[in-house]
Amino acid sequence: MIPFEKYHGTGNDFVVIEAAEAAAIPDLSSFAVEHCDRSDGLGADREDAHTGADGVLVLDLDADADPARVEMTLYQPDGGTAAMCGNGARVVAAWAHERTGETEFVIETGAGDRAATVEEAGNGEFLVSVEMGDPAFAPADVPLAESYDEPMIEAAVGELAVTAVNTGVPHTVAFVEDVDAVDLQEIAPSVRHADAFPEGTNVNLAAADGDGFRQRTFERGVEGETDACGTGAVAIAAVARRLGRAEGEAIRVSPPGGDLDIRVPDDGPAVLRGPVAFEYADRVDPLGDALGGGF
Repeated sequence: MIPFEKYHGTGNDFVVIEAAEAAAIPDLSSFAVEHCDRSDGLGADREDAHTGADGVLVLDLDADADPARVEMTLYQPDGGTAAMCGNGARVVAAWAHERTGETEFVIETGAGDRAATVEEAGNGEFLVSVEMGDPAFAPADVPLAESYDEPMIEAAVGELAVTAVNTGVPHTVAFVEDVDAVDLQEIAPSVRHADAFPEGTNVNLAAADGDGFRQRTFERGVEGETDACGTGAVAIAAVARRLGRAEGEAIRVSPPGGDLDIRVPDDGPAVLRGPVAFEYADRVDPLGDALGGGF
């Protein structure tokens, strides 16, 4: 039986498995499809946690490095992998902190190395900041189809006017009056699969909310809405700055799972900061059929 842990960052929840343990899983893609399922995935027999997950994080910790380094691989609910996940990276840092006691880490992702810092917030929770790289609007960086030679800024795609940006993975952002008034599940797929995006895209709705923005995100790979999306929150903040919808580099973005603090400087990487919480630990058969109970 393989031990795993469950964490979430503002509701974005992940199954965490050490790489050495994950080596016993014959097919990690199939494992993710089965156990991330929201109907009968991991935790279906528990009353203290959500069933399933937004992804499986396979982590390889090098505690002897200075600072400690963690190689992160994210398997998504559709069986694919993603180069970067902001809330996933924050979970990685909290997980590594609990193993090492260190507060600074380098997280190795498919989008490059990302520095992270952990603060203990009490009650088993953490505040974690992670550098997210420079938001990229250039067509080749998003990427957009070859026919695009200029950034996509408030262009009509499907039923939305979207701006395209890469914050580790491709995103589109559409500003609306009320995020709750939009049927995201209905309108997002036509954008997510649009010909303009050869690798697909995540689809974000944003609406002004006091001095920040509310967020809803349809995630590529999850193929549905999630309680939070860190790269999507950074995308909203970056696009808000680009379009003049936000003053200053510090921007609050609020997905359904809670508040995230984003910093988008004029020069240098964006930073994502927010809470992370441990949910539970358990064991799972690498061939299927999760067990209830603890270790």
